[in-house]
Amino acid sequence: MDDQANNPMQSAHLAQRCLAHTRSGRPCQAPALRGKRRCRMHGGKGSGAPKGNRNAWKHGARSAETGEVLALARKLGRLMDWRT
Repeated sequence: MDDQANNPMQSAHLAQRCLAHTRSGRPCQAPALRGKRRCRMHGGKGSGAPKGNRNAWKHGARSAETGEVLALARKLGRLMDWRT
């Protein structure tokens, strides 16, 4: 009896089922993740997008730092025009 309790296949078989529905309208038959109500395919695992929207970061041309550098360059350009 102890062997069945330690068998991962046996515990997956006894696990609570996912509460999501498939596209055909039938309930999902996959086991829900431990402590969750959904399976791995229906959103039980994952924390979402990374903080700070790093997915949208491509080259930094519109970053705050680049804006500050460009503003300083414009200001220096105006100062140089006054002296010549």
